[in-house]
Amino acid sequence: MTQPMRPRAPRLHPAWIVAGITFITAISAAGFRSAPSIMMHPLHEEFGWSMGLIGSAVSVNLLFYGLTAPFSAAAMERFGVRAVVVAALALIAAGAVLPVWMTQPWQLIACWGVLIGLGAGVMSMSLVATVSNRWFEKRRATVSGVLAAGAATGQLIFLPIMAQLTDASGWRSATVAIGALALVAIPLVLWRMRNHPADLGVNAYGVPADEPVRTPPPVSTGAARLALSSLKDAAARPAFWILAFTFAVCGATTNGLVGTHFIPAAMDHGMAGAAAASLLALVGVFDIIGTIFSGWLTDRVDPALLLTIYYAGRGLSLIVLPMLFTDDVKPSMFVFILFYGLDWVATVPPTIALCRAYFGPERGAIVFGWVFASHQIGAAIAATAAGMVRDELGTYTWAWMVGAALCGLAAVACLGMRRRGRVPSEVTVPA
Repeated sequence: MTQPMRPRAPRLHPAWIVAGITFITAISAAGFRSAPSIMMHPLHEEFGWSMGLIGSAVSVNLLFYGLTAPFSAAAMERFGVRAVVVAALALIAAGAVLPVWMTQPWQLIACWGVLIGLGAGVMSMSLVATVSNRWFEKRRATVSGVLAAGAATGQLIFLPIMAQLTDASGWRSATVAIGALALVAIPLVLWRMRNHPADLGVNAYGVPADEPVRTPPPVSTGAARLALSSLKDAAARPAFWILAFTFAVCGATTNGLVGTHFIPAAMDHGMAGAAAASLLALVGVFDIIGTIFSGWLTDRVDPALLLTIYYAGRGLSLIVLPMLFTDDVKPSMFVFILFYGLDWVATVPPTIALCRAYFGPERGAIVFGWVFASHQIGAAIAATAAGMVRDELGTYTWAWMVGAALCGLAAVACLGMRRRGRVPSEVTVPA
């Protein structure tokens, strides 16, 4: 009697395909969001707008980039990852192309701030947390590190290209290029992105092959209500506020301070804009290495201890940064770029791991979305405040010093979390 054939296991688990598409979208989101820093000086020269005013548009971008995260994570639970990401790419395309015709500052804020901030926020770290939590049972932190490194890769790819395009053809050509790239990414997402492993009849990567396919429970709660209820439950626990504060410091000292103002600060010292952009892009090279390695470490080392080390090292590097700016690139600046790059997004894998540990696999991604919102609130405050410091004092030195002090406080907070034994095994916030 002929035995029935068993279905042949796929050679490549589809989780890796979904992770690959997520990596590409993370690259795109980082490039779209970081591009405005290239255009600050050209806008200042063409329109006469102050650096503080232009910095406020970047602040709105960062704010929406962060506040979108928890709602986008909830929307992905409610409507699916693919539909939400496609809508985000459409918003970015509109926000990038419309500024070609702008004449007033509010139009800059509406396009670069609101539209691109919303679109990039959907494809931010909440997408990383959702995909890594949903598609991976094993190597979850390592995968989250690789996906988070997509942000660094986007910066690496986009910043030099946008700087050269801006120098050669003006900022309008650069922003139109961003819109075109967002539109090109939509067919790729529609083609290969899937919402859940059960959609393909498989379990998450690492689940034993003999287990039945885990079908996710239906989500009937509205996305906004799900996001807000998760915030209410998480806010009752001290761990949430520690993670929110420390990640706010992370945002203030990366996207808000260095990501937005490193290039203008370097140009203040006579460095060419393209050279400064290349240095900031080089941060992305080392960030890829640091973030992937951080994910590997998070699978093996207490994540609270890792965060303590990361924030302490970042604070020390900011203290020395003002002494490194010159009209050309010295070897000491490359040392800063190496160290800061390795530390840039290394905080993401341990923070995601702590959110999952405290708040469970179902709510962990949404709670991380709120923690990431604090990251961007910190970034938004720093982007505007540093611009105001520059306008008032003519230098960024005090902005770097305040950032260093905040990193010291974050390191102490994480060390306190570890010493009090607050890192639990995985638990779930009450529904």
